[in-house]
Amino acid sequence: MSQPASDILLDRMMSLHPKIIDLTLDRMERILAALGHPERRIPPVIHIAGTNGKGSTLAMIRAGLEGAGLTCHAYTSPHLARFHERIRVAGQLIDEAALSRTLDACLAANGADPITYFEITTAAAFVAFAGTQADYTLLEVGLGGRLDATNVIDRPALTVITPVDLDHQQYLGETLEEIAGEKAGILKRGVPVVVGRQQDAALEVIEARAARLSAPVLAHGQHWQVWEERGRLVFQDETGLLDLPRPALAGAHQIENAGMALAALRALGHGEAACEAAMTNVVWPARMQRLRTGPLAKATPEAEIWLDGGHNPHAARAIAALLADMPERPTHLICGMLNTKDVTGYMAPLAAVADSLHAVSIPGQAATLPAAETARAARTAGLDAREAESVMAALEVITAREPAARILICGSLYLAGEILKENG
Repeated sequence: MSQPASDILLDRMMSLHPKIIDLTLDRMERILAALGHPERRIPPVIHIAGTNGKGSTLAMIRAGLEGAGLTCHAYTSPHLARFHERIRVAGQLIDEAALSRTLDACLAANGADPITYFEITTAAAFVAFAGTQADYTLLEVGLGGRLDATNVIDRPALTVITPVDLDHQQYLGETLEEIAGEKAGILKRGVPVVVGRQQDAALEVIEARAARLSAPVLAHGQHWQVWEERGRLVFQDETGLLDLPRPALAGAHQIENAGMALAALRALGHGEAACEAAMTNVVWPARMQRLRTGPLAKATPEAEIWLDGGHNPHAARAIAALLADMPERPTHLICGMLNTKDVTGYMAPLAAVADSLHAVSIPGQAATLPAAETARAARTAGLDAREAESVMAALEVITAREPAARILICGSLYLAGEILKENG
């Protein structure tokens, strides 16, 4: 089977810069100028930054807007199984012909100049969006905010900052305040910002920047509230109260992600129909996703298999809370992580809810943490941990002993992507 043209072009793009991450906007401004500034011709932008919940919040906003009969472009990262997932044009994943054509145009415009993979593929997304009509563009920040390749929109319709936590300190700063400052770099003068629940230190930084830019703040706990009541989601802001179904995404943490999405929809002027669609129609893979079909599920028919791509302590706390609320069942983890993550911090909340952990290396990832090191970190956190050659090997060991176990495959979106590909 021949390699798709887009894969060949994407491979070329990987070699255009010696670093995977090199935060600056200079190269983006250069290539966008060479392309005729497509970012200036895209529909109104909702720009989303934060440490946790960006993707889920974006997915709910998109479900709400589409439920109201509107069309949306969406740009997210990383992808799970195929690059095409990153670029959704007017509601549909970009097709192979359009992606190849767009990538080719960006390579021609860039020439031999250095540019990172994320920068040139972000430029490609803008080109794709500029060529098709839609009502909104949803942009998820890749890393940080201030110097992220997506931060080239002069006047978005709305910005959103999800909860900020320690992550990517080597790029964003060692303290919560420094990281919040980078995230708050997406704020624009006079443009409203929806702010999710924050630690006080982060909120102070975000509010200070918003004040300097005269950007109206719609903050959790001040301007809107969200909570679960009798199996329903209740949202309240200055406009009034909404009584809605719980979001279709599993986990108590999705209640607060839903709150940010609802605050965004209300800020954009959308009513109850859009808000209900945001809850009931949302789909977002690898966020506590139950695997019910495919080879992995068939190989372990009595087991309950879940998949989650969260990879930092905040995500682990949310996963642990969800597992603790589930009906009692033997619970085992299969975990693979990157060597850039706080592995011990990720393991600590999970030690209280899991009976064991099987550590794996992530296939095809140069930055994978070796399984032996993941297992060592898990043992330090108090988990009964061992190594496994693969996810399937770990599944076989676990289910041979406990056929009806609950098994969570976790630790990295890259591992989640491999699982989704393997599982069809």
